[in-house]
Amino acid sequence: MEFKASMIAGFLHGTIEGDPDVTVSAFAKIEEGYPGALSFLANPKYEKYLYETASSIVIINKTQKLDQAVKCTLIRVDDAYRSFASLLELYASQQQEKSGREEPVSVASSATLGENIFIGAFTYIADHAKIGDHVKIHPQVYIGENVSIGENTVLYPGVKIYRDCIIGSDCVIHSGAVIGADGFGFAPQTDADYKKIPQIGNVVIEDRVEIGANTCIDRATMGSTIIRRGVKLDNLIQVAHNVEIGENTVIASQSGISGSCKVGRNCMFAGQVGLAGHLVIADGVKIGAQSGINSSITKPDSAILGSPGMNYQDCIKSYVVVRRLPDLKKRVDELERMIKSNQ
Repeated sequence: MEFKASMIAGFLHGTIEGDPDVTVSAFAKIEEGYPGALSFLANPKYEKYLYETASSIVIINKTQKLDQAVKCTLIRVDDAYRSFASLLELYASQQQEKSGREEPVSVASSATLGENIFIGAFTYIADHAKIGDHVKIHPQVYIGENVSIGENTVLYPGVKIYRDCIIGSDCVIHSGAVIGADGFGFAPQTDADYKKIPQIGNVVIEDRVEIGANTCIDRATMGSTIIRRGVKLDNLIQVAHNVEIGENTVIASQSGISGSCKVGRNCMFAGQVGLAGHLVIADGVKIGAQSGINSSITKPDSAILGSPGMNYQDCIKSYVVVRRLPDLKKRVDELERMIKSNQ
C-alpha cells in the first residue's frame, strides 16, 4: 500500500516541509533509506544521515534544527520515535488481519469461541476454553482446559497455555512461550530423593501484556502467578511459581525471577538479572544487566547493579577499585620485596 505524506502527517498531527504528495510504501532505517521508504530521526547520533538519506519521507522532532538542505520531505512531530512507533503499530495491525479457521484444527465442543477470530492449522483448543472476540491464534497453539483468553489477544505459533490459566485482552504472546507449566516444587526426602509437590494454582495475565518468545511463566503451587497489566517480558525469561509482577514493569532477556517474588510497578530489569526467592522489589526499581539480587529492595526508584546487587553508584566505585587490583598487587609485591631486602 502507498501513503502520501499528507495522509501520514494527518494521522500523526504533524506538519510537512516539502512535497505533500510524495508517496511511500515501505519503512527503512534512516542510514539505509531508499526512494519510496519512510524513516525517522530521534537519536542525535544519526543526524548526519538526515542530509544523506535517500528515503522519500523522514519524521523528525519539531525542535530539530537543520544545518543544511535536505532532499527528502520532512514531517515534524512532537516525538519522532513515538510517532514512528504508532505507524509501525498501524502497519502491523493490518498485517495481522486474519479470520476464519485453517485445517486441521481440534476445538472441543464445550469451548466458547468469540466473533471474528482466527485459528491457525494444528491448533488444539480443549474443553471449556473461552476465546474472546478478534483473537488471533496462529498455527500449532495449545490451549488447555478452562483457559480464558480476552479479546484482541494474539498467540503466535507454538504457544502453549496450560489448564485454568487466564489471559487478558490486547495481549501478545510470542512463539514458544509456555504459560502455566508446573512450578519447581520438590520436597527432599530422607533417602536423598525428592517428592514432587502438586502445583494446583494457575497463571493470571492481565490486559496489554506482551510476552517474548520461549519465555516460561510457571503456575502457582496454590493461588495464582500474576502478571499485571502493561507488563512487557522479553524473550527467554523464567518467571517461577507464585510470582507477582506489577503494572508496566519491563524485563529484558534471560532474566530469572524465583518463586514467590513480588515485583513492583514500573520497574525496569536489564538482561540476565536474577532474583532469589521470596523477595520484594519496590515500585520503580531499576536493575542493571547481570545483577544478582539476594535481598529485598524496599526503597522505591532505586538503581541497583552488581552481584550481589548494591546501589548503582557504590557498584561503579567498587568496580573502579577492582580494575586497579592488579596494579595494587604489583605494588604490594614490590613493597614486600623491599622489606625483605632490608631485613
